Amino acid sequence: MTDLQRTTFGDVFAVAEFRALWAAQALSLAGDQLARVALSVLVYGRTHSPLLTGLVYALSFLPAIVGGPLLGGLADRLPRRQLMVCCDAARVLLVAAMALPRVSLPLLCVLLVGVELLSAPFQAARAALLPEVFPDDRYVVASAVGNITGQCAQVLGFVAGGTLAALLGPSRTLLVDAATFLASALLLSVGVRERPAPVAALDPSAGTSRSPFRSAVAGARLVFGDRRLRALVALAWLCAFYVVPEALAAPYAASLGGHAQTVGLLLAAQPAGAVLGALVVARLVTPDTRLRLMGPMAVLSCLPLLACATAPGRLATLILWAVSGVGTAYQLAANAAFVAAVPDAERGQAFGLVQSGIVAVQGVAILAAGAAALTFAPSTVVATAGGLGTAAASVVALTTRTLVARDLIW
Repeated sequence: MTDLQRTTFGDVFAVAEFRALWAAQALSLAGDQLARVALSVLVYGRTHSPLLTGLVYALSFLPAIVGGPLLGGLADRLPRRQLMVCCDAARVLLVAAMALPRVSLPLLCVLLVGVELLSAPFQAARAALLPEVFPDDRYVVASAVGNITGQCAQVLGFVAGGTLAALLGPSRTLLVDAATFLASALLLSVGVRERPAPVAALDPSAGTSRSPFRSAVAGARLVFGDRRLRALVALAWLCAFYVVPEALAAPYAASLGGHAQTVGLLLAAQPAGAVLGALVVARLVTPDTRLRLMGPMAVLSCLPLLACATAPGRLATLILWAVSGVGTAYQLAANAAFVAAVPDAERGQAFGLVQSGIVAVQGVAILAAGAAALTFAPSTVVATAGGLGTAAASVVALTTRTLVARDLIW
């Protein structure tokens, strides 16, 4: 692969299809955060139980683990724009039903699971469609925009959700959430060109013949049967280590003698670093250099956390966590290399599988970190995660370095 002319953010936003995809993504992500806040307020208001409130909140993440492998393949067997529009339309109805008065808690949970399950094929379709819109280096810049949007939507969605829940009440806030999905469906219908399903385009008789389970098995064989893809998936799943600071931000802040403001600053440190890293990698680094930097930056995403073993003060911790966030920008190059290595007709299934793995390893890491923090100081747990992550990232970095040197990646 040769160095390509650097792409600007203006280059990707000049494409009308991307503008529609980006706006739909922003609305969907913000809507997800609105729903989580509104549901937390709604459930706690009815039950006054922190346990039930926490369980319902956790339930909003669990379906992604199952939905990715089993439903991600729909993005390969159905027209991707059509699938995204249908997912949004169904979520409008489900969220609106959640806003109805006197909906029982069990039914509320069932509706929530349905909403979150539909997120899996939607995200898989969007991830698989973006390389069709940008089959060149613009894809990396577009991915950077998506990552930055995700970070911002998470923060703004929580803030807006809390504000709306206070002003309108949780039920009306859920209706606002339903409106975001409706707006997303309209944007996609008007702004994105319809394309045939990749599987149907290759073999019209194969479009719907494979069951979700068989599709998931075939996706696993594809991803884990190729050493290039195994290395890239290992890079993606390193997030299990550098997510630990986020999980322990509150007890870590307490150990520093801080309060809510310190928690907020700690939670913002890694996303701020990630945004900076994405901007630099997408705009100032050439494609060849991105590939060579994947391994070292993966190590950088975990290595600074080791310094937390000395229990540094607030400012030093913020800097360490922000530098860790900068390192996570390696995911842009890994994602682009993954796209190039996976056939278009299997891209949705592959993305769904990897995404569900990301959710799963992060969930396990957060639970393990929380359990460890019952015995050890939060700084010790973060440092241990950093050490384990640095070791794992170093091994993966050596593998990807060999593959890049032999032109086996990209």
